Amino acid sequence: MQDSLAFIIAVAQIAAVVALFNGVLTTFGQAKIAAAAIESIARQPEAAGSITNTMFIGLALAETSGIYGLLIAIILLFANPLVSIFLQNAA
Repeated sequence: MQDSLAFIIAVAQIAAVVALFNGVLTTFGQAKIAAAAIESIARQPEAAGSITNTMFIGLALAETSGIYGLLIAIILLFANPLVSIFLQNAA
């Protein structure tokens, strides 16, 4: 029983690391969005307003992805439903 519980916790920790890796990739995505917006504004300064609005929408969507990854990691580390299911079935 101890080995099975340790295995569940270890797999949850690995999954949390993968979910947090999403935050690292989100940073690169946001940098690419900002760079593309700056390049577009440099090419067409008269369209700066619409490009900026679209950039902020893209940044918000990218940031949401990073926040979801953080939320999943926190759930896996501190409120893992698999541990409670395992303990109920073991009893």
